[in-house]
Amino acid sequence: MSHKERLISGIGGGLAIFIVFSLTLVGEHEMHTRVILIASMGASAVLLFAVPHGPMSQPWNVIGGHMVSALIGVALHKFITDPALAAGLAAGLAILAMLYLGCLHPPGGASALIPILSGSAADEYGLTMVLFPIGFGAVLIVLFAVLYNLPFSWRRYPLALWQRTVPAKSD
Repeated sequence: MSHKERLISGIGGGLAIFIVFSLTLVGEHEMHTRVILIASMGASAVLLFAVPHGPMSQPWNVIGGHMVSALIGVALHKFITDPALAAGLAAGLAILAMLYLGCLHPPGGASALIPILSGSAADEYGLTMVLFPIGFGAVLIVLFAVLYNLPFSWRRYPLALWQRTVPAKSD
């Protein structure tokens, strides 16, 4: 990887977190949101901006992976009082769900744990945590990645937007 590519990746990831963090704070001014965002979106930024062509960096993986995992974490936080058991189940079930749904995104594992680790914040948010701040952050970081990568001809993100179908040869 060239120095130029490393700089583009680092700047993109930093800008993405700045934008996601700033826009989320517009809707929420409590400290617990800051903890929720940093955990999983920082890891997503690494994938989206350092490996934009990777399968785990694609939009369905990012958005689906975060949201399905957050849903699992919220449900387990509500019904299982032992945090160690809830965390283990959340990680395992999130992996299974992401694999079966075809949206494997390793930072989704953090999104599964966030409701369990955030205690009263998860109680306050309830199921809305899946949509905001986690789902909102995932959609926003993907949208920024699409726009950020547009000027760079070698960084086509998302892949599905730039893949051309080759017409079949007729006999």
